[in-house]
Amino acid sequence: MVKKIVFSLLAIGYTAQLSAQQTGEDEWGAWYMYFGTNKIAERFSIHTEAQFRFYETASNFNQMLLRTGLNYHIDKNAIATMGYGYITTDGTFEEFPNETNSKEHRIFQQFILKNKVWEFLFEHRYRLEQRFLDFGNRTDTQHRGRYRIQMTLPLTDTFFLNFYDELFINLQDDLFGQNRLYGALGIHVTSNSSVQVGYLRNQFANAVFDRVQIGIFYNPDLRGVFKKKGATN
Repeated sequence: MVKKIVFSLLAIGYTAQLSAQQTGEDEWGAWYMYFGTNKIAERFSIHTEAQFRFYETASNFNQMLLRTGLNYHIDKNAIATMGYGYITTDGTFEEFPNETNSKEHRIFQQFILKNKVWEFLFEHRYRLEQRFLDFGNRTDTQHRGRYRIQMTLPLTDTFFLNFYDELFINLQDDLFGQNRLYGALGIHVTSNSSVQVGYLRNQFANAVFDRVQIGIFYNPDLRGVFKKKGATN
């Protein structure tokens, strides 16, 4: 029985490896990320974000994403956001020799709901995106919806686990866009900052990417700064 189990596990691993080789996805890439929620009033904050994505852990640049937005905090468990993103993409890697570079201006609308079940903290994120793409020799406008369910489990006052699954739905052409499955260990550095180190499985219709993710989260309260500026004016 033990031999059968071991053989089955080896067979599954070998099949997965062959599948990855068939799509050219035998490189571990990396995403280096910063996220900020900068509180400027009782119900308003500014979202700031920067991501640098690589086909390999420290080389072969793939994508830069810069995103910002205005958050309206309906209450502590509900946030509405309107925002903008700028994305540059280099699609020319080994398995995509015919791809071209692109630039994208993106507008998005987002709604987040939070709830707690026992010790588990859940977050549901709903997002609509309007994407204006420039491929150099042509332009395109695309629309899509995204839904992410995230679960955070505190381990101690310092350490926590974070998991999410996010589905991308195209609102034109093929319905399925991609699915992102993520798991990470998080560390609270201070009361308003943390670091996460994790793994992302990014699945498209015809390719799967394995990505290491390192994320820095910093959420300062800037209300005092804005009050001082208002008083001096």
